[in-house]
Amino acid sequence: MGDIAIVYGKLSNELAWDGFLAHLRTGGEKEPESEPAPPLVAGPPFQGTRVEEGPALQPRRIRWAVWVVAVPIVLGLVSLAAWAIYYRQVPDQVASVKRMAHPLPDKPSIAVLPFANLSGDPRDDYISDGLSEQIITSLCSIHRLFVIARSSTFVYKGKPVKVQKVAEDLGVQYVLEGSVLKSGDRVRITAQLVDALTGRHVWSERYDREIKDYFKLQDELTIKILHDLKVELTEGLPVRRYTKKHTANLKAYEKFNHGVGFYRRFTKPDTETARGMFEEALALDPDFYNSIVMLGFTHLNDMRMGWSENPARSLQKAYELARKAIALDDAMDSGHSLLGLVYTYRRQYDLGVAEAERAVALNPNGAFTLSWAASPVGFAGRWEQSLQYEKQSMRLNPFHHPMDYVLVGRACFMMGKYEESVEALKKAVKLRPNILPGHVLLAAACSSAGRESEAAATAREVLRINPRFTLDAHARTLYYKNKADIEREIAALRGAGLR
Repeated sequence: MGDIAIVYGKLSNELAWDGFLAHLRTGGEKEPESEPAPPLVAGPPFQGTRVEEGPALQPRRIRWAVWVVAVPIVLGLVSLAAWAIYYRQVPDQVASVKRMAHPLPDKPSIAVLPFANLSGDPRDDYISDGLSEQIITSLCSIHRLFVIARSSTFVYKGKPVKVQKVAEDLGVQYVLEGSVLKSGDRVRITAQLVDALTGRHVWSERYDREIKDYFKLQDELTIKILHDLKVELTEGLPVRRYTKKHTANLKAYEKFNHGVGFYRRFTKPDTETARGMFEEALALDPDFYNSIVMLGFTHLNDMRMGWSENPARSLQKAYELARKAIALDDAMDSGHSLLGLVYTYRRQYDLGVAEAERAVALNPNGAFTLSWAASPVGFAGRWEQSLQYEKQSMRLNPFHHPMDYVLVGRACFMMGKYEESVEALKKAVKLRPNILPGHVLLAAACSSAGRESEAAATAREVLRINPRFTLDAHARTLYYKNKADIEREIAALRGAGLR
């Protein structure tokens, strides 16, 4: 049998199965080295009928016969084991529709997990994070897909999670995961698409390229995903438009991705840091579309949050950057989203709504696109549409930001759904206790719902956060088109005890 093992090992090596077979034989543990056979010891003389010795070749014939019989059996058992491992459905490795936190959409649904950075250098996160973001953005442009937003999938970054758990948390069928390994001027990207409802891999790929070809991989991965999700590529042009590189400068790309990380913290110091990084990216590539748009949002937030010493100038800068982005690429949604908000804060409501709806038409799966559209249509008096946009956004982005609940609460308040407004706004202030817009609207909603003691307590929270709060000053920050909406909110706040 020792020779059989040798022959079998050679055959396994030729089939590139040696590691896999060893794993099956030992359960993943290292096989012990075989001990030498004990020496032959002479026994008592044979007392039976004498048997003539055959030629020296006879033992080899016996071993060959055993090999002929044993190897097919062993290979058959290995093939059966491999088949069982690949096709079996282990209950805890398959997502359950009943356990899903959200109803499964009626079209192909996917969550793209953040690609793991295997280089060991956190400074290379921009490659893995950027790849994940670009794939998400590309998929969002396809109307026939349901794509979970980046901010929800990146909750899992750096955490050991099971694909099935992700699918149940987010309410999707497919999960894409992968890794990026950068070494010198080369990059290796691996990706696999898993159908969480069956536990099976739809496909897996590995790409080894020079770092200069990194952007081309975004096209390849996106098209491959679409093909394997059986989505017809009648919309191939939008896919390629979204996956095209907006900069060929990797340093600019790195600066942009770092800037986005700071921007999402929504504080004045972090916004200033993000602005500096977007400006550095544009110094390296003046036509970097995404940096232009995000730089515009930093100026818009300065105006909206009261961080700017000259709000009118900040709003003008946001307007100029939005126009510049649209001039570069009119078919991208984010430039129109920015311009829609700028028009709204200029009280040009019809233009604001038109730009918001244009952005949604370009990117109906964009969670941020829908959320950004909720304000222009709401401020224009179309609160039902505002609520619809925000709820769509929240479904695409199941891990909600406090401002998501504020937008829902505001729309419900203006529609007279006070209890629903209170419920949403309480979630906002629970997630972020010092969120002033949430407390202000919660005081108004509680007052209108007849919850007088809660309204008074919330009014005290408003004054704790901003001791200089007054109704007159607050009224000047309300950009509602309809005077009745302004009066509704101010009257409710007065009922809560604010002056």
